Parts: sequence; C-alpha cells; structure tokens
Amino acid sequence: MGVKAIDLRRGMAVSMKNGIWIVVDNQKVAKGNWRSYQVIQLKNLTTGQSIEDRFRVDEQFEQAILEHKEMEYIFSEGATHVLMDPTNYEQVPIPAELIGDAKVYLMPNIPVVVAFVNGKPVTAELPNTVELVVKDTPPEVKGATATNVMKEAMCEGGAKVKVPAFVIIGTKIKVDTRTGEYLGRAQ
Repeated sequence: MGVKAIDLRRGMAVSMKNGIWIVVDNQKVAKGNWRSYQVIQLKNLTTGQSIEDRFRVDEQFEQAILEHKEMEYIFSEGATHVLMDPTNYEQVPIPAELIGDAKVYLMPNIPVVVAFVNGKPVTAELPNTVELVVKDTPPEVKGATATNVMKEAMCEGGAKVKVPAFVIIGTKIKVDTRTGEYLGRAQ
C-alpha cells in the first residue's frame, strides 16, 4: 500500500532501500514561493542506522505492515521496560529507547501499544492522556485570583507539569503524553 510523504506519521513503517524503516520525525518545509518538501527522519529496524532526508510532498512510500499488540506496563529494570500481554500473561522486555523521555508517564498497568516486526518490538506508544497524582508543588498563594497563573508540579513517575495555582499536593490530574500539558483534574 502506497502512502505519500506528507501523510507519514511518527511510528509508521515504510519499505525502502532493501529494509524496513520507522518514521522518527516528519516536518513540512515551505519557503516562500518555492516548492514545499518534507524533511523526514528514518531509523532502520535491522541496523539501527538513522537518516534524515528531503522528499517531495507527493513522493510515494511503500508502507510496511507491523503487528500491533496492546500490552500493559509492569515495571522497569536497567535499560528495559517489562510489559505483559494481557491475553496470555507473557512478559516481554522492550528497550528503554522505544519509550524514551515518555518514561515519566509510565504507571503500573498503563496500556502501551507495541509494534512488532518478526517478533521484535520496534515501536511503543503510550495512551494520549494519563492520570497522575501531584507529589510536590508550591503552596497556593492566598488572594491570587488570576486564572492563567501556572506553577510547576512534580508528579508520580517524575513528570514535571505546569498546573494552575489551585492544584495542590495529592490532586489527581490529566496530562497529555504527547505535549506534557495539563488537561484538567481527573475524576
């Protein structure tokens, strides 16, 4: 199945140069009245080689088929995160670099969608939002009524999130894992 360069998203796999490559980043560049192009970062699944190249916006790529499986995070040890398949309770270690800096959002039993190629995990995606408990934040300032005043809060797992002034220690909040932004209080 063909896909245009402009439609490639992070985590998608394509077949090119006699291998399977994962899209790490894809950005559109438009300079004045020149033609737009895509700057795409790709990582080879077998060799680990990373490349960044320019492609025409309408250039076609052959999409590779990955096996996606929803798993649950259990714990981390060393340079790996251990996930469990909820259907057969099999534990699968995945390299920490698949989750990267998003590790601060990992909580026990959080669902993680893992993509496999030939039984090897190649990508891991967290849910778009998670609920975290605020562990440390400056106290609320009495008389501060401005609604757009934000302060930094340290959440469980180590995530640092800018929250409104009324959020106190122990509050459960919703956080967007893609941007790290505060979305609101959790129910």
